[in-house]
Amino acid sequence: MLQKMNSFIESLWDVSRFDAHVTTGDHRYAGTDSSVHLQLVDKSGAESEATSLDRLFVNDHERGQTHSYGLKSKGLQTPLDQLDHIIIWRGASITGDDNWFLDRIEIEDKKERHRYMFPVQRWIEVERRYHFYEFDAFLPQDDRQPEIRCLELDRKRNLYQFRETIERGPRQIKELPDEEKFSEKYEFDLLTLKAKLIARQYHLEFTTEEWDSLEDVKNIYFPDSTFYKPECSEYWTEDRWFGLQRVQGVNAVMISLCTQIPAKFAIEEDKIEPFLEGIPLKDALRSNKIFIVDFKILDGVPCRAEITSKLVAPIALFYLNKRNELMPIAIQLFQEPSGVNPVYYPSDPRLTWIMAKMFFNMADAQIHQACTHLGYTHLLMESLCVAVHRHLSPSHPIFRLLAPHFLYLLMINARGLERIISPGGWVDSVMTMGSPGMHELIRRGFSQWRLDVQGDLEKDFESRGVLDPKILPYYPFRDDAVPFFNVIKNYVKNVVNYYYNSPEKLEGDFEVQRWVKEMATSQAEGGLGMAGVPEKIESLEQLVQICSIVVATCSIGHAGANFQQYDVYGFAPNYPGLLNKLPPETKREMTEQELVAFLPNKTAALDMMVLTKILSTKGTKSLGDFEVQYLYDPCVVQITNEFRLELKKLSQEIKVRNKTREFKYGWLDPEIVPNSISI
Repeated sequence: MLQKMNSFIESLWDVSRFDAHVTTGDHRYAGTDSSVHLQLVDKSGAESEATSLDRLFVNDHERGQTHSYGLKSKGLQTPLDQLDHIIIWRGASITGDDNWFLDRIEIEDKKERHRYMFPVQRWIEVERRYHFYEFDAFLPQDDRQPEIRCLELDRKRNLYQFRETIERGPRQIKELPDEEKFSEKYEFDLLTLKAKLIARQYHLEFTTEEWDSLEDVKNIYFPDSTFYKPECSEYWTEDRWFGLQRVQGVNAVMISLCTQIPAKFAIEEDKIEPFLEGIPLKDALRSNKIFIVDFKILDGVPCRAEITSKLVAPIALFYLNKRNELMPIAIQLFQEPSGVNPVYYPSDPRLTWIMAKMFFNMADAQIHQACTHLGYTHLLMESLCVAVHRHLSPSHPIFRLLAPHFLYLLMINARGLERIISPGGWVDSVMTMGSPGMHELIRRGFSQWRLDVQGDLEKDFESRGVLDPKILPYYPFRDDAVPFFNVIKNYVKNVVNYYYNSPEKLEGDFEVQRWVKEMATSQAEGGLGMAGVPEKIESLEQLVQICSIVVATCSIGHAGANFQQYDVYGFAPNYPGLLNKLPPETKREMTEQELVAFLPNKTAALDMMVLTKILSTKGTKSLGDFEVQYLYDPCVVQITNEFRLELKKLSQEIKVRNKTREFKYGWLDPEIVPNSISI
């Protein structure tokens, strides 16, 4: 009797001290019906008996679910000092599935009231024994299972391969892995939104007619919040608003200080000086009062032949007046001066001047969509994301730092490339350039982009001569983006310094060096061909810069280019993606009917409204509030918490700034800026 009692007590001890909380990832095909086993290993190296993680009449290890199990601890040293690591493996499934994406395992020591966290976040292969250590964040030279780590990376390099969707442009993933696909909820929400908007579009097509005037364009809107009338519809003709679009619009990365008028810009000084508040042009240039936007990148870009024979490539001058307002003073719609390429001025007839601004904004829209939005955020970050998967183990701290910012990126890009910029897609219906023009523009933009200039927000503003608020006092995009970038950079620096606490750590990290080398290597040699990336990282400052640029581009860069799209594109005359015909070759007074004839027809305008409404919808959580947690070390958790506090502080500062801004700019408020490019 006593022996039975002792055996019963021993069995209680064996299963009651430790519980395992096992979470399967929320990826397509992530679940498994395999038999799964788990062992505990203590600091002495002693192993517990294996526990089968299988409960009777329960469908264990299904996608996105967490199940808990009592663990056998017999075989461990008693009293147990500390848990060292766990061993997990699975057998073949009777259903034949060979997939299981294990997100994490928490081991709860109920006696010591302590939880050990083992983030896994990888596919578990059949009959392979995996050893996972607490927090699972190790540089490759410190990993106690280097062979398994190398095998995993070999598998990922086979899975994450490149293809060239756009010749000489940023490279894309060859085939989308299951783990990159939308969660069921995200897919459902996106499809529901799309169906709702398309239903409203059909209703609009049925109830409205072709517009007869500029005022008639405003009749297209619903009185509810689905397709609301953008505020810009009330002041889109004002010069002050046109200037504001350069500093707080969707493409607020083009304005530069002008110290000398380009020879190709055939301005007449006597036509400009009436708008310089009594200052001669040479003095205005000398005193940093003149700014320029030059769309030379558009020169010769192909466009939709059924719309127009060529694409405008404008240049515009702006004057910073005594009220610190950026006012347009001259627009030339093509690069080379000629008798059929007049320069337009604010003194021209009202509708003629409005026409010139419409064509300028149409050109701006082509660059915005091809380069600033798609090329420099979606596509460039896809290249970097794929390279991260190819060269950094899921256990690498840099992988864990960057992974939250790649959520759904590859999936949204695959869908966008298929439905938006492919022949016959959205671009071919609502943009003057069409898909061939967009491809060419992405190529040109990529050839000019440098990670250490355009990728680095401060360096980009500095390269355009507009970093200093004394030069350009009112620049909401800069004023919100620069402190935001610095908050991100400080967070990244603290995480990087924690894991690389000696120079030797960086020197010995062959994974991160291979990642950077693939980025820097030319496409002809099989790399990504990214300018401004060192072939070898020599200092932690370089690593911090690269990682900060990735996080900032996936958050600040994409938010600034994306989330106000409906508000600017939603009223076609304000920021037209498409204008019919070329502008007249001689400057003359326009009629309203001639101006309306340039506008896209109702179907194209509605298509633009639907897509930009979808794109303007926030898809994932706000920066710092990660959908999936990757870094669990208490020191790094504290760094992340401090990051969140800094973001909250910045959010309050931006809200205060917006109280004094006549035209609010809330697109870079950290409260609404997502972690990743997921829409």
